[in-house]
Amino acid sequence: MSKLTGWWRNRSSAAKVELYTRWSFHLFVLIEIMSFGLSAVASADGRTSSPAVSLSLFLLVCAHAVLIGFLSSRALDWIVGRRERPVRLAVVTSAVTAAACLAVLVLRKSGHVADTVASMLVLGMTCFATGTLVLCLKRVRHMWCVAPASAVGTGLAVLALGLPVGEVFGYVFGVLLSGLFLSFASGFSGWLLKAIYELDRARELQSQLAVAEERLRFGRDLHDVMGRNLAVIALKSELAVQLARRDRPEAVDQMIEVQRIAREAQREVRDVVRGYREADLSVELEGARGVLSAAGMSCRVEFEAGRELPADVQSALGWVVREATTNVLRHGDARSCVIRLTVDDEGTLTLLVENDGAPETPTGPPGSGLAGLRERLAVVDGTLSAGPVDGGRFRLLAEVPGRQLRGLEVRA
Repeated sequence: MSKLTGWWRNRSSAAKVELYTRWSFHLFVLIEIMSFGLSAVASADGRTSSPAVSLSLFLLVCAHAVLIGFLSSRALDWIVGRRERPVRLAVVTSAVTAAACLAVLVLRKSGHVADTVASMLVLGMTCFATGTLVLCLKRVRHMWCVAPASAVGTGLAVLALGLPVGEVFGYVFGVLLSGLFLSFASGFSGWLLKAIYELDRARELQSQLAVAEERLRFGRDLHDVMGRNLAVIALKSELAVQLARRDRPEAVDQMIEVQRIAREAQREVRDVVRGYREADLSVELEGARGVLSAAGMSCRVEFEAGRELPADVQSALGWVVREATTNVLRHGDARSCVIRLTVDDEGTLTLLVENDGAPETPTGPPGSGLAGLRERLAVVDGTLSAGPVDGGRFRLLAEVPGRQLRGLEVRA
């Protein structure tokens, strides 16, 4: 059963919406053939239309339905940004639809097709073509013009063939109402699909900007630390060279000062890197709550804060929370997440991060994030396990042994 549903669960939210929208429009092909094409075959009663005419109309509707399905597929590709707008195909579809409807009306005029069958075929081909052409337009006011234009064109064709005025109004109102309905449905579906992909790209861009901002901050800190010290080292080194050329004993003092400044710069760089690599656990827990809640997830954070944890344990678990939060945001389609920090009777500290909407199989090659977390936890004799569990959930479990953590029982 998991293999049958994995192809759906492993898709992102945007991909799921696209798949649903795409197959909804593909279903229109079958609806047009089954609802309108078969009516032409059923009309072959020997009185109004011959079997040859009925079969020709059925094949005409089938060809038109396939063309509509092909145009809708290309239009959806254009909406999500994979192809150029199918302008030529839209023009061809419009011309084919107009020619097919005109052929049906001519057969209706000559008595080869019953009036009910002719109206059904014209109505079906026109309304489906109208809904698909709406997908190829950018502006809403242009979308609303497609159905009235189709209704007016159909009415003029019926009037030009000399059919009764009652039929003219019947065709106009029928095409107008059905065209407006499908125009609204198609336009809304296209807008929804485009909005979903824009939100997906915005979330990806936001994560990239966060990484870039952190890199800039780290680079700025390094520049502030190293820039001044390197300038002083260069100046004193130049001074020491000049003094050495004059055989002045002060050159040794200057080089000793250069050595001292270099060691001081080395210590400051270590402090910057240590501050960058260490993560405060309480800050990371609150940050995870805020980030996941802002992403629209139901996030519950439970942690113990009765006593201070060692700095190395806080740093290791803080990085676990940070990496787990990133994975929840970037992988799967989570709607709820639980982050729980507890300690058992033996003093073992356990950090649990569990979310739903996880794919049953990885969608790409394994990254280095979990391997890096295991290395950090190994420093404090901790272990890390991660993987899917029952119910379509993903669980990450980090454990740090230590009886000194007993009694950590204050829930935030």
